[in-house]
Parts: sequence; C-alpha cells; structure tokens
Amino acid sequence: MPGISHFNPPELPAPRGYSHASAGSGEVVFLAGQVGSDRSGKIQAPGDVAAQFGLAIRNLGIALAGSHCQPDDVVKITYLVTDVAAYRAGSKVIGEHYRAVFGRHFPASTLLEVKGLYDPEAMIEIEAVAVRS
Repeated sequence: MPGISHFNPPELPAPRGYSHASAGSGEVVFLAGQVGSDRSGKIQAPGDVAAQFGLAIRNLGIALAGSHCQPDDVVKITYLVTDVAAYRAGSKVIGEHYRAVFGRHFPASTLLEVKGLYDPEAMIEIEAVAVRS
C-alpha cells in the first residue's frame, strides 16, 4: 500500500514473516484483538491453535474491511498465544492462513505467550494497528 514503509536494518537478524519496523502516514486505526470465533462469539476448533488462527486472522480481515482498511495498511500486529509450542507445531498451516489474508505483507509483529485469554477455549488472539491513507 502506498504510504506504508517497512524497515529491516541489515544490523538486525533477517526477519522471516515480519518487519522490524513499519511506518505510515494517515489516520491510525486500532483493531481490537480477534479470536477464533464464529459470528456468535463461540470459539471454534477447541484445542487446535492453527484452526483458531485461521478464524482469528479471517476475523481481523473482516474488522479491517469494516474500518475501510486493507491488510496492506497494517503497520503492527500482535499475537497472543496460550501455547507457543503448539503454535510452532502448527506454523506451516498458520502461515497458509496468514498468507490467505495478508499475502506477502509482513508488518512489524510481536508474539507473546500468555497464561490465558478471556475465553478459556481461545488459544490465540490477534490485534493490529493500521494506517488508513
């Protein structure tokens, strides 16, 4: 997206699936954390972090569209996961789900392992910051 720049200084490790920094000019849009739920809010695929990731990233895409943003407008994405080992084990499928929504756009990102999320069946929550130009 025009107006969004990514920065990956050569002095830092080569990023894989993210950028070290992103910047944009325009209106900042903060997107609430999205989980692997259906429209009613019920968590789907209990115990399957990759499947929940697919739903959560899809829900994030819907929230982006609802705020008149595109995935390429995202400058920061944060992943909250309850089990990093399960996330790593499902990384191939998770990558496929990610690319289905974001393509090859890799904003600055952080993954944090947390003790739990609001819904005890939720294994992942994804929040983002976008810049709408």
